[in-house]
Amino acid sequence: MDNKALNYLSLARKGGMAELGEEPVGAIARAGKAYVILVASDASDHTWRRAKSFAAGTEQQCVRLDCTKDEMGFAIGRTSLAIAAITDVQLALALVKSLPKADPQVLEVLSAKAAKAKKRQAEAKAHQRNLRKGKK
Repeated sequence: MDNKALNYLSLARKGGMAELGEEPVGAIARAGKAYVILVASDASDHTWRRAKSFAAGTEQQCVRLDCTKDEMGFAIGRTSLAIAAITDVQLALALVKSLPKADPQVLEVLSAKAAKAKKRQAEAKAHQRNLRKGKK
């Protein structure tokens, strides 16, 4: 198994930046904290429709991976996994970029969100520096 997307999913789980399973994914998506919702290729149509409904009306993206439920489960240390959500924008962008057939619209939305998050982090860092040393 040499799938970079699954490696990113595994990394997200280990870093606490992934929600796994239908109920946790639904909760995090309703809270607006999921950047990308991943669905296995052999997941049922009902699971795909649920994922689309979780993301409906938001800028959260749904992506169907080209791996099976068993492969997704193996990557994270379970027997199987049909649906997962990534809650870190940089990791979500890297995962989507690693897909061979990445949707350009999904990439565009995630790239814009990643740039915005990077700008916010730089502003917060500058603010902390100004608090410590004073603005020059």
